[in-house]
Amino acid sequence: MTLQQLIYAVTVADQHSMNRAAQALFISQSSLSASIQNLEQAVGLTIFNRTNRGVTLTPEGEEFLVYARQIVNQYRLAEEKYIYKKEVRKSFSVSSQHYTFAVKAFIEMARRYSIDEYAFGIYECKTAEIIEHVKNYKSELGVLYMDDFNRDILQKLLGDNGLEFCPLFPCRTYAFLAAGHPLAGRQSLALEELAPYPCLSFDQGGNQTFYLAEEVYSTYHYRQIIKASDRATLLNLMVGLNGYTLCSGILCEELNGNGYRVVPLQSDKIMQIGYIKRQGCVISALGEVYIAELKKCNVNVLGGPTPTEAE
Repeated sequence: MTLQQLIYAVTVADQHSMNRAAQALFISQSSLSASIQNLEQAVGLTIFNRTNRGVTLTPEGEEFLVYARQIVNQYRLAEEKYIYKKEVRKSFSVSSQHYTFAVKAFIEMARRYSIDEYAFGIYECKTAEIIEHVKNYKSELGVLYMDDFNRDILQKLLGDNGLEFCPLFPCRTYAFLAAGHPLAGRQSLALEELAPYPCLSFDQGGNQTFYLAEEVYSTYHYRQIIKASDRATLLNLMVGLNGYTLCSGILCEELNGNGYRVVPLQSDKIMQIGYIKRQGCVISALGEVYIAELKKCNVNVLGGPTPTEAE
């Protein structure tokens, strides 16, 4: 397997045609086809299905191309910087469960760089999508939580996708309420006391397994439950319906305003906030800065003070 063969494979995948790919590479179609066949023999799998209408990736080929694209992209970045002496544009992306503190850390990271050209990205999404984004290099890091309930399943899921979980800090469990909620002034709450009010939860799409939920007590029998797909809608439901959700308790008034409260839940549930990354991959300088900013959010560590910053 050679770098040239990987470049050829990526080009064929992008062009969906051997003929168009050969033209883009300025080589003959027969030479390109022979090179792709040699690559398939070397790696022991069929990367492309050939039809009269063009070529398509096989399921094994799609997985192979994830790694091939990363190698080719890194090569082209190195080529631009060291061969063509171009200034490489700074880039960093992160995918996260719906945590305001993850957004705040991203903002603080971006503020530290006065870069003329950069490409940053932050994606609040479902748990399965976070794993997919990091696996497929859309994001360098993914921010999520583990606890005693979901740890074994998530660890296996991450391992099967070539990913690993890196813990940041532990958190107690809190009820997240609008400031006008009848229970917002309490010192602590039991789940039973929240029963008359709708529990709000982030929808996980087709992956409705309890182990991918963003909230603890995902198997608890709630009398009323409302699913939402984004954080803004969830906050509106808190205000309009006196709804609540369960969270890490890390609030951020700078971004969400002062209209919300967190009340400790009478529970021994501990959430371990952390990030996922690809196994064996070195974290970029921007990624390290982002992680450092995340660590500053750990006001709710075990034994620490009641949080005053937001989630």
